[in-house]
Amino acid sequence: MFRLRSFRVCSRRLFHSGAVSRDQVLDQLQTCSAEDQVFDVVGRNKAKLSASHVSFAIGQLWRFQRERPHMLRTIEQVRNHPQFLTLQVLAENKISLMDDASVVDMLYVVLRLQVEHHDSLVQQLVTEAWNRLERFQMATLSKFAVCLSDQFLQHSPLMGQITQIVSQRLDSIQDARVLTPLMNSIFALVSPQLRDALFKKADFLLDHTNPLHFNNPRRVVQFIRNVKQIHRPLLEKCNQLLLQNVPRMDVEHISIILGLYHSMQYNNCDFRLAVRQRLLELVDTSTDPATFTKLFASLGPLGGQGVREGLESTALLLADELNPHQALGVVETMEEMQCRNLQLINKMAAVLLKNLETYRSVEITRITQSLILLHCQNPQIFSRLKAILLQYLQASVYPYEVTMLTRVLSLLPSPRHDEAVLSRVNAVIPQCSLNDLNTYSMVIAKWIRNDPSYRHNTSSKYVRLLQTLNRCGRERLHGFQSLDVVLEEVKCLSGEWFDEMLLEETMVTMQKLIDQISWTNVHELGVYLTRTNYFCAALMDRIASVTIENIDKIHYSATYSILLPFAVLNYDSPKAEEFFDVCIQHFTPYISSLDPHLLVLLAYALALADYFPEEVVREIFNVDFLAKLDAHLETFPDSLNMRIRLRLMELNRAVCLECPEFQVPWFHERYCKQLQKRANSSISPAQQQIHKMLGDVLGGMNCAKVGVLTPYFYTVDFELVLDRHLHPVPYSEQIQLQISESGNVHWESGSADRERTELPPGACRIALEFLDSKSFCKNSWHMKGEAMMKKRHLEILGYHVLQIPHFEWNSMELSTEDAWKEYLRKKIFSELP
Repeated sequence: MFRLRSFRVCSRRLFHSGAVSRDQVLDQLQTCSAEDQVFDVVGRNKAKLSASHVSFAIGQLWRFQRERPHMLRTIEQVRNHPQFLTLQVLAENKISLMDDASVVDMLYVVLRLQVEHHDSLVQQLVTEAWNRLERFQMATLSKFAVCLSDQFLQHSPLMGQITQIVSQRLDSIQDARVLTPLMNSIFALVSPQLRDALFKKADFLLDHTNPLHFNNPRRVVQFIRNVKQIHRPLLEKCNQLLLQNVPRMDVEHISIILGLYHSMQYNNCDFRLAVRQRLLELVDTSTDPATFTKLFASLGPLGGQGVREGLESTALLLADELNPHQALGVVETMEEMQCRNLQLINKMAAVLLKNLETYRSVEITRITQSLILLHCQNPQIFSRLKAILLQYLQASVYPYEVTMLTRVLSLLPSPRHDEAVLSRVNAVIPQCSLNDLNTYSMVIAKWIRNDPSYRHNTSSKYVRLLQTLNRCGRERLHGFQSLDVVLEEVKCLSGEWFDEMLLEETMVTMQKLIDQISWTNVHELGVYLTRTNYFCAALMDRIASVTIENIDKIHYSATYSILLPFAVLNYDSPKAEEFFDVCIQHFTPYISSLDPHLLVLLAYALALADYFPEEVVREIFNVDFLAKLDAHLETFPDSLNMRIRLRLMELNRAVCLECPEFQVPWFHERYCKQLQKRANSSISPAQQQIHKMLGDVLGGMNCAKVGVLTPYFYTVDFELVLDRHLHPVPYSEQIQLQISESGNVHWESGSADRERTELPPGACRIALEFLDSKSFCKNSWHMKGEAMMKKRHLEILGYHVLQIPHFEWNSMELSTEDAWKEYLRKKIFSELP
């Protein structure tokens, strides 16, 4: 009996003790469903709150905010609540009692709740985490690195220490959700070796992670963009994972990814098509200003005319609700779309005008440039923009910012430049990159055109400024020790100043660094040589050798830019046959993986060089491929769309003429007739001069036709026929084309379809072509590939082709009319076989 009673008493005590030991404060916090309830619990239990209570309460406040759309979040109200200050003070006092993960979680949450970076709580959390850094788990370290990035501490010694830890413990990371945020936090401090190791690790982890977690490949793409080292295989893998997830993405995710791709100049047609379809599905639900702005920026450049008009109408309705950042995004997209909706342009200008004081310098320059390109007719906003630009310029001490502001100021109409601008430019020029110096050369040229006093003062401030510009450009160029750095600085340079002053020296510098040409930069060098039209056999021979030796390391899509200078500049290197064969064998297995437009460009480049791989030709000229190409071209800007279609026509013509055994039909007749109608067919003064003299040399104007349209729609400058005795054969009075006094060529209706007159027995049809500077490399008289291909094709069509290079026709030797006539006589009658 006593034993039973004793057991009951003991049991009651035990159960009562268990109930008491339960954490009632935590239970109350866990049952909260809104911020006010959390603050109420905090206010009633200040003395009882432990470190874990504080951590949970602050975390709960962020969870409530995170679950709401951005438009409905109340972060400022939460942060200004009296009990939030209580939580901050308690957290500050209990930091030492928190475990490692709680310290970093607390820092992460208070930053999400927009607590100031200089707040004592943030500072103490960062210090505490730094003290514990070496013992952090990698997941905790990753989250801490994100917090430091949020505070703009990417270049801090603390981030350097994190980078070192990552380098030592990279093998221990087995989760892409840990690695990818860490990569983007430390990108500014990684060495080339660590960068490559991170690429390799990310590649491995993406193969072993849930493909539905598309933020992982998105962050890898961001890292590739940040380190400015395009790792094509990894980028393609990320793109495939992202492509799988497009149906699950919202407008915000799509806009982020498109922005990353745009900044890297990476285009994947399948992704663009999938994204366009997904965005069209989201149009009806994207009605709030924040979401619509992202939709407008993403779908506008991809959509057709009807889609654009619908977006413009919605933008007009929402314009007054846009915040300054959203208004800027809409205007920049309108510029990209080449919008001509005057009502929308004027409305957006009015919205921007109300908010001009809130924009930073870089945003003011973007606004100015966009409104100029949109042909905005609002003098008030341009006057205000000019004043703000000048204010920013006078206060700026950063060379890149001074350059940016000066360039945009030069776009605005002004009878004279401001002396303050000249002073700032003069001060920063010695610190400028080649790209900035090139910008200043164009700005100074505009100042000279607008200042009539320059003509009477050759020792003016402009001359001194140009001399400084030239000196600084040469000094910077001579100081380069890395080919990659040279390519980075010059890859976008163009214009008269650079071509005249620095292009030759740039090539000399590159030849000094020729041993640094490797498989990682051959494609960039190829693009640069093509863009500058500069013929340099030494550099191209090195490109060929490196490519042949390292073809297995080069991504198949890079072969286009590597082949391009050889085709465009018409260079037959000692290893040309091996080089082209190696490249063709390398990309051929992947032709179905290449974007359709890239395959067309690649095939055209090969055709320039007289290579026609059968697999490539048959891949392009089939109905399925051409339908896919049409669909993809709909998402491209008009200029690129027209360029690809022109290249497809030229490829079709080349295959029909040079490879009739492939039996590819000529299906561009209608397209060429449309081009012919739109063309502004005019001839140069030199061509008019030649035509007049041909009449004297041949014995009559009717012995030479001008602007003759051949089969397959080539235009021959001058066509003449010589009989077997080399006597000119007069044409009938019904000449196809006539030259007006203004130099315009008038096409006779139906001339392209007319049968060509049969030649008399033994006669020879001659095509006489005037080759201007565009037909030759910039630095030599070496003829380019396009002129050579036209010559081949005209010969196939039965012409004997004679070419008159501009440098011969305009030479000092041919300075009299008799000399020109003698030149034509020898060209026509002496060069025939």
